[in-house]
Amino acid sequence: MKFDCIIIGSGLAAIWSAKFLNEANFSTLIVTKNQVWDCNSFYAQGGVTIANDEKDVPLHIEDTLKAGSFHNKKEAVEVLSKSSLKLIEELALYGFRFDPGVTKEGAHSIPRVYHKGGDATGREIHKFLFKKDKSYFIDEAIVFDILIKKDIAYGVSVFHKNKKYNIYANNVIIASGGIGALYKYDTNARTIAGEMQGIAIEKGIKLKDMEMTQFHPTVFIEMKFSQKLLLTEALRGEGAHIVDEEGKRFLFEYDERGELASRDIVSRAIFLHQQKGHKVFLDVSMFDEEFFKKRFPTIYNKLKDYGINVPYELIPISPAFHYIMGGIEVDLNSKIKGFKNLYAVGEVSNTGVHGANRLASNSLLECFIFGKRAAKEIIKQNFKTKDLEFEINSEELFKNDDKKYKNLLREQMWNNVGIIRNEKGLKEALEFIENSIPKVGRMTKLRFLTAKEIVKSALNRKESLGAHYRIN
Repeated sequence: MKFDCIIIGSGLAAIWSAKFLNEANFSTLIVTKNQVWDCNSFYAQGGVTIANDEKDVPLHIEDTLKAGSFHNKKEAVEVLSKSSLKLIEELALYGFRFDPGVTKEGAHSIPRVYHKGGDATGREIHKFLFKKDKSYFIDEAIVFDILIKKDIAYGVSVFHKNKKYNIYANNVIIASGGIGALYKYDTNARTIAGEMQGIAIEKGIKLKDMEMTQFHPTVFIEMKFSQKLLLTEALRGEGAHIVDEEGKRFLFEYDERGELASRDIVSRAIFLHQQKGHKVFLDVSMFDEEFFKKRFPTIYNKLKDYGINVPYELIPISPAFHYIMGGIEVDLNSKIKGFKNLYAVGEVSNTGVHGANRLASNSLLECFIFGKRAAKEIIKQNFKTKDLEFEINSEELFKNDDKKYKNLLREQMWNNVGIIRNEKGLKEALEFIENSIPKVGRMTKLRFLTAKEIVKSALNRKESLGAHYRIN
């Protein structure tokens, strides 16, 4: 069967794009690597940034540009903020309502972040939208190639139930998320590993700003799972303190905003303080326990499971990889430059919205705004592909040593391509990646290609900017 659109990924950007395609009677297939909830959107604890009114739009734009070190594409930021004004009404008409009230998060001038279910915003939105989704759906299906000829995408190759086969479409949307599994410590869903960015590199599709990798400053990493527990920025926005073993709020030595500085500044400050031999904690003792349990239920229950008596006991924290601002370069309608019918939405894309450092809670908003724009452009263009048959890529997808090399890559990326970078470490990482690529299966190779692009971009940008911080 041939579809009007195939969407790779099942996060918010994917499902929101599908909503408008379904409403226009475009047959849509969502393909996801594991289960539908194995996506970053589902785990998003923060919220959705929405400008309060037209007067707030210029301030939201300014906050976004400042957080992004003015490396943003201003036109895209304007689209993001102006389009946000109608989002609450649009969601309400669809049947979804946020919790009452708004909160303030780091680097926002005023409160403008909306939540649902306390710290379960992503999960609540995702569950709601997926229940209403009318797309065809394949889970536990690995996309290992995109079928491209010249400037047209014809579909995807999948590995599903131990079989390789092609699925064809008139349009393809890449909504596969970021790169979390490339780092030793990360907050991402377990499936997020940057393979689609690797395919883009293979196909000569331009990636932009790949050195701009954001590390979340407050993460509980003392867990047996590779996905670590993010402690939402809203905690600090509502009064939590970052302290060392002496109870000192040391962040003010690095930035006058203290806990409310942007993520790159807070992450570096914690990292440097740890390098001096200090331990770092999140102090949430100012919260009433019942309030904390209701406002941050996910964090409360998970930390209790690990024997931490919140909010009375200090929570040990460390930065961890969280989000990549770079990605597949797209235009204002999320179309990949140089293609007639290939799109990228969400974290896999580079709209230019986030610049060198993403403003807290702008990511879910980007999924809504640019997911819709992609769908509307597909509907407007109504592009049809010719019926072509493609040979299936014969590369071996998996090899016995893949897991070993993936773990070695994660160590390299954390140690040498992390919060603070230098030329020697970056070159060491690049040499390891180049030497390892011939030894791994295709799916691991795609991760390595993405990692290589991050390292090369970090080497090419000699000066520090936003989340990219070099000491030499």
